[in-house]
Amino acid sequence: MEHADVVIVGAGIIGLTLARELLPTGASVLVIEKEDAAGLHASGRNSGVLHAGIYYAPGTARAATCLAGNRLMRAYCKERGLPLLESGKVIVASDLAQLDILRALHRRALDAGAEVSLVDEAALRDIEPHARTVEQAIHSPLTAVVEPKAILQSLLDDLAASPRARVRFGVRVEGPAPGRALLTTTGRVEYGVLVNAAGAHADTLAHAHGLGLRYMLVPFKGLYRSLAPEAARLCRGSIYPVPDPDTPFLGVHFTRAVSGRVHLGPTAIPAFGRENYGLLGGLDAEAPKFLWQDALLLARSPVFRRVALSEPRKYLFRHFFADAARLVPELRREHVLPSSKVGIRPQLVDTRTNSLVMDFVTEEAPGQLHVLGAISPAFTCSMALAPLLAEKVQGLARAV
Repeated sequence: MEHADVVIVGAGIIGLTLARELLPTGASVLVIEKEDAAGLHASGRNSGVLHAGIYYAPGTARAATCLAGNRLMRAYCKERGLPLLESGKVIVASDLAQLDILRALHRRALDAGAEVSLVDEAALRDIEPHARTVEQAIHSPLTAVVEPKAILQSLLDDLAASPRARVRFGVRVEGPAPGRALLTTTGRVEYGVLVNAAGAHADTLAHAHGLGLRYMLVPFKGLYRSLAPEAARLCRGSIYPVPDPDTPFLGVHFTRAVSGRVHLGPTAIPAFGRENYGLLGGLDAEAPKFLWQDALLLARSPVFRRVALSEPRKYLFRHFFADAARLVPELRREHVLPSSKVGIRPQLVDTRTNSLVMDFVTEEAPGQLHVLGAISPAFTCSMALAPLLAEKVQGLARAV
């Protein structure tokens, strides 16, 4: 049996940044993770882009923490000597119809305090010579790229340096136990406060505690391709399309990684497993549940219907390529190579309204904090979100 003042389930970016934030409080912290290492899922499989506060609706937690999180994580990388590419980003319009959305994004970003500017086609050529836009583009100089797994390992090192923190890998939660405790594959774990930061499995753990019952995490698969080395010159930093403002997905885009390799993607294809990275790999007994929920959303949610009817075609190369070539007309089919990079984005759905939830959600009970829907830009936001979550944890601890 193990015990800690705070037990955090999940060693992803939310769990580890929160654990680090709690160290100065004097609380003992135990992080348990079902995998044998950190970063095997969303936190280690994302694009590595640090977003800069452009997309998120005012008043949301994502808007409140994105820009601050960007600055904190860039500073952390510089302090620790971690890979950081401060290459900036452009958002380009493919046609005149997208200009109103582009300009609305620019106004929203300025209102959020982001450092962005509208540039004309000539200025865009100076920033990204091979990108194409219609009349105007957004330039975001604060957008940067990191190596997610290097950051996760650095956070683990921070925790390992503290006598009050422990991280246990290979420990899977099986459910609640009597009292303030969890039953795990390695025995009973007792807590003063439980934090559910289980990522794609967070709704399952919340439901087991009778919380978050109106919410369900529905997986979307993000497939990537990459540019051939001789074509990497086509992208200096990041080149994004104007997104559909009603969805949480940003479309196929170009991102130069800290390694210098340029990735294209991701898609946002409905998946049928929380870890369905392959065509059939990762499918389990939950597949019918996800299929049913997708069918309900297809029938009742116009936003989901747009995604579900447009994204699966990107399994086919010609459709994926067409989306990418709208951003960079010089792109040729032979420039685009297969990639093993793939991720799963667990999208929170409100099953009462059959709508996609566009923000972070937390649910509380005595001695429990459940973090649901920590979707993009959660990696960027994490270091600014952690103090807010730590404050909730401390409040729950005082209430004991």
